Amino acid sequence: MLAGKAWEEWITQYEQSHQNPVNRLCHTIGIPLIAIAIPLLGVEFVVPGTWQLSVLLFVVGWGFQFAGHWFEGKPPEFFRDWRFLLVGLRWWWWHVRGQ
Repeated sequence: MLAGKAWEEWITQYEQSHQNPVNRLCHTIGIPLIAIAIPLLGVEFVVPGTWQLSVLLFVVGWGFQFAGHWFEGKPPEFFRDWRFLLVGLRWWWWHVRGQ
């Protein structure tokens, strides 16, 4: 699934497309919003009405992502390779831990 590349290689490539501080901030906010929105959608089966919050978080999270790339002046990496959708979450975790 990772095309024989180590996580570090994926993160390094991801980092190269995310150098602008505004883009990095937007991703630091947007990625967890998207990550929370996905499982929250499943909560709809237990707590009706939560889908609206899930959709809101998802849309706002992606808004931050695309706004960040506007500042960066580069398209998102996942336009070239869908696996960067997974790398983004891994980058976020690496970034917030201060690695």
